[in-house]
Amino acid sequence: MSLRAMGVTIDCADPEMLADFWAQAIGFTHKEGDGGPYITVSGSDLDRGINHLTFQKVPETKTSKNRVHLDIFVDEIADEVDRLVALGATVLTPAGDPSHLGFVAVVLADPEGGEFCVVGRPEYQPSSNDSTHS
Repeated sequence: MSLRAMGVTIDCADPEMLADFWAQAIGFTHKEGDGGPYITVSGSDLDRGINHLTFQKVPETKTSKNRVHLDIFVDEIADEVDRLVALGATVLTPAGDPSHLGFVAVVLADPEGGEFCVVGRPEYQPSSNDSTHS
């Protein structure tokens, strides 16, 4: 296999604004392009499966639920949701009960309405006979 990188392209009305949101949301440090029609964000100290996100200006607006979305895996769900909301995200569905593989997810929308999930394990609650935590 000659795969060198993995990226995702997101259609949007305002590539500049959405690139800035996602760069802050997931820690990309490099931005390239002028939004006519592309801007790509990349560069991070994190080891990740997605190397970059590209934002492509399109004339049509979002009309339905995304068929593909990003999942952001975190240690502290509530703190991360608060941080993303401060950046301009909107909570669509709060965390429910653990489901797939014991994870919980909060569904959010980016500033243009694109859905994504913040995913993590429920808060750890040590049992009374857990000697590793006090």
